[in-house]
Amino acid sequence: MPELPEVEVVRRGLARWVAGRTIVMAEVLHPRAVRRHVPGSAEFVGRLAGRTVTSAERRGKYLWMPLDASDALLAHLGMSGQLLVVDPGSPLEKHLRVRLAFSDDGPELRFVDQRTFGHLLVAPMAPLARPVPEPIAHIAADPLEEAFDDDAFALRLASRQTEVKRALLDQSLISGVGNIYADEALWRARLHGGFPTRALTRPKIDELLAAVREVMGEALGQGGTSFDSLYVNVNGESGYFDRSLNVYGREGEPCARCGGAVRREAFMNRSSFSCPRCQPRTAA
Repeated sequence: MPELPEVEVVRRGLARWVAGRTIVMAEVLHPRAVRRHVPGSAEFVGRLAGRTVTSAERRGKYLWMPLDASDALLAHLGMSGQLLVVDPGSPLEKHLRVRLAFSDDGPELRFVDQRTFGHLLVAPMAPLARPVPEPIAHIAADPLEEAFDDDAFALRLASRQTEVKRALLDQSLISGVGNIYADEALWRARLHGGFPTRALTRPKIDELLAAVREVMGEALGQGGTSFDSLYVNVNGESGYFDRSLNVYGREGEPCARCGGAVRREAFMNRSSFSCPRCQPRTAA
């Protein structure tokens, strides 16, 4: 699933190619793509016609395009969703779910989703200090936002009776961190994912936050992480950060720091990767 850096790459593309344009036509080709828009496909289409996209925003793994009123087009890419900027004359993609055309006859915006886990909806904005669409008002700020409060995060993290990796994946605590970047940040901070949060010191929490921001910043610089053709930016191009991963997906390979063999462990129906030498369960 695309994580914060991948979604941010898409957001930047939308800000460049879609913001400021007026939607002249919306078409839903698969109702599952707008299943979270409760009034249904026809209402979704009607809500968008004639509306102008004012910008492109993101929180964690969600992105949205504010419209010229107090609502927004909210998107979650799911496992395989792609928001593509495409020439109107281009052939329709096999897994095309939603398409938007604009009044300037320029490139269309197409939502392509092979596995149909992603979704789009039009939603009102919540009246918060930093307005976000109402359906994601419960999502915590992400570590790259100005709104993220390091002190509040440290207090909440230390009060949790859980493991540090589970806490990093808790979107009500910190948003945008998924399996890949959790493993990479934990490796940089020399923490095992199973270490108890209540045993973390404030300096160690600060080190972990710095590692999260560092790895995400580096991933952004390389266009995100692409393990297959399903994650691409708005122009259909893949990212290259998978070539810079230190532990994720590298079971049995030597740790770049100490040379020990990277270990894979089962974790929440997924896998965790770590170095048993650099990241012992009992040290912080």
